[in-house]
This record gives sequence, C-alpha cells and structure tokens, in this order.
Amino acid sequence: MTIQTIGLIGMAALVFLIFLRVPVAIAMGLVGFFGYAAVDGFPKAMRVLGQTPFDVATGYTLSVVPLFILMGDFAMRSGMSANLYRSAQSLFVGMRGSHALATLGACAGFGAICGSSLATAATMTRVAIPEMRRLGYDDRLSTGSVAAGGSLGILIPPSIPFVIYALIAEQSVPKLFAAGLIPGLLLTALYMVAARVMIAWKPDWAPRDDSNPGWRARFADLFASWDVMLLFAVTIGGLYAGWFSPTEAAAVGAFGALAIGVVRGQLSLAAIRASFGETIATTCMLFVIVICAMLFSYFVVQTSLPAVLVGWAKAWNLGPIGLIIVLIVFYIILGCFLDGLGMILITVPVFLPLVLASGFDPIWFGVMLVILIELGLIHPPVGMNIFVIQAQVPDVPILRVYQGILPFLLAPAVLLVLMLVFPEIALWLPNTLFPSPR
Repeated sequence: MTIQTIGLIGMAALVFLIFLRVPVAIAMGLVGFFGYAAVDGFPKAMRVLGQTPFDVATGYTLSVVPLFILMGDFAMRSGMSANLYRSAQSLFVGMRGSHALATLGACAGFGAICGSSLATAATMTRVAIPEMRRLGYDDRLSTGSVAAGGSLGILIPPSIPFVIYALIAEQSVPKLFAAGLIPGLLLTALYMVAARVMIAWKPDWAPRDDSNPGWRARFADLFASWDVMLLFAVTIGGLYAGWFSPTEAAAVGAFGALAIGVVRGQLSLAAIRASFGETIATTCMLFVIVICAMLFSYFVVQTSLPAVLVGWAKAWNLGPIGLIIVLIVFYIILGCFLDGLGMILITVPVFLPLVLASGFDPIWFGVMLVILIELGLIHPPVGMNIFVIQAQVPDVPILRVYQGILPFLLAPAVLLVLMLVFPEIALWLPNTLFPSPR
C-alpha cells in the first residue's frame, strides 16, 4: 500500500468519524496518530505524540490567544457593548431602520475588541434585540441583523481564527490582522446595504425614526464609546505601527480592558475571577484542538497528499480561478457540518499547498477562508450564530431567524467575488504596513 493510499484512507476515516459525531479534535488526533504510525512506524509516531503538545503549548504564536480571549471577556463584562450601540445609533438618527443599522455598526465595533463571532452575537443579542422589539421592529430583521453583524467578530482584527490559521499556515499574525481590516469594514457596509434593501422591500419590518436630538447630543453619543476606540487604537494601532508584537498588543489590550472596567465600576472581583476562569477553559479547549490538528497535519505531510492534489488539479486543467471557485463551493458545503475552527484545522494542511501552487497569496487565502467561515456561521443548517441568538430569545421561532438572515447571505458572497477580482482589497494594507524585504 502506497503512502498516498494511506493518506486517502486517513481522510475517509476522518470524514467517517465526524459523521459519527466524534468530536473533531479526537477524530483528528486518532487519524493523525495512527496514520503517522502506518506511514513511519509506531515508535516515530509515539515520539511525535510526545513532542507535539510541548511544542504547541510553548509556541510563541499561540500565546496571543488567551490574552485576546481575556480582553474580549473583560470588554463584554464591562458594558462596552451598550455604549457602542449608543454611539452607532447617533450615526443613523432619523433613518427608517436606524436601530438595525446601528446594530451592525456596534457589532463591527465590538468585534474589534473581541475576536469571537459567537461572543459578539451573544453580547449584541442582549443589548440590541430587546430595544428593537420595544420599538416594534420585526423579529426577522432584528435577529438577522444581529446574526450577520456577529459574524464580523472573526474578520475585523483581533481574530482568533487568524491566529490559528497563522500557526497552521506558518504566516504572520500582524499581516493577517492588517489583511482583515478593509474586508471587514467593506462587509459591514455590505450588510448595511442588505439591511436597507430589506427595509425598502418590507417597510413594515422597521418603524420610522422621527427623533432629532440635535448635533450636540449626537456628538456626545458618538463619543460615548471612547473606551472602545482607545482600546482598539492602542492594541491594533500599536501592532500596525510596530510598537508591539501580537502577544504584547494582546497583553496591553487585556490590561486596558481590565482597567477601563474597574474605573467604570463594571468589573467586580467576582467578575474578574469569572473572566479568568472562562479564559482558562476556552484556552485549554483550543490548545487540545490545535495539538490534535498538528498531529493530523504531520500525517498529511508524511503522505504527500497535498502533492497528489496539486497533480490532480493540473490534470483536470481547472486553472487558478476554477480551483478557487471549486474550493469556495466545497467550503460552503463544509460549513453546513463543521464549525470554523474545524474547517481551518482540517483543510488548511491539505489545500494550502494546492493554493500556493496555483499562484495565490497565503494571506489573501486566509482572509477568503475566514469570510467563508463567517458565511458558515449564518447559513443553515448549522449557523452557530443563529442558534446563539435563538437560545437567548427562545420565543422567536428558529424559522423566523432563518428568514431574517437569508438576505444578509448575499453580502459575504459579494465580498468573495470582489476579493477574487480585486485581491488588493486584502493585500494592500499588509503590503503597505509590512513590506517584504527585497
């Protein structure tokens, strides 16, 4: 039996285990270990199994993860989301559906200090949906705008998926953070366009906003979220400026969020302890998943499976654009069954060599992958953001949430097309801030 055949059997075994509802981490770990043993022998597989947890746990790249998680948790418990919502409202006063647009803007702002789509969706559900229901918004528009806006949490930096992708693909975290900023802002604008189209199509879904608080009050509301602006400017701005490494920026951000919460009286000692506990639990889970993914990655490399896929792609004469279109369709289907982290950890070791051989930039591909993960967060049947929202407003039928999110699905689809035609949307900022040495 050739090593390529072993690789294909391993991939089939992984898919089989996932369909049996075996946790993705365990499935990758089992296939990675036993597959490596089949290729290189049991003693070498045991050495890899012993060394990989140490390498992952002591690696510098992943040290940023718990700090950004801690920063987001402090921000969530400090009430920053309510101020963001108030600031975003000041930009759309007087427009029909202003609160839906404000929700999307506030989600983008909270995503800039959180790094998690699920946390962004959960937080903004508590802030925005009760207010919109009080004002008479249709549940489909309110839940749809929160679900769509929540997905921005992993595209606008800081982003945990970007860090995981950087580790697996051996890419620069600062470059990925820079690459996600412009697409994130563009997707926010596209979501707002989708919301405006929905409101024009169904005006009864959103009441008129006849309030006119005056420019002085609007400016006061706009700067109510000064703490979020300051936190983002210091952490991500400092990272872009080269003042901090990613880990230093995350540490500064976590301390800044803690300081703001304490000064505002929003963070009690119990809340701080809860934040640390939540961070430890989430980090442990992520590290276990990454360790198992690295075992799987080593197995894939040993089988030369990526080289086989490159050969197949050349034989099929797909061409670079055809290849990306096939991968986009594959990831959309995969998003129906897998969460975003699983999509990155399982597919990047296999597909990235194929993408590089076709002449695409790995930073650009990382942004495309995160956009596809965002799409998976809001499209049926999984749509984790949808279930997060429905769990907090259980009186809204899940079907109505699905109806509300459907028009928003066009926004990431349009962004994918724009990114394919104009890759500089993602590459201009990282190439400007971090030019490659000649």
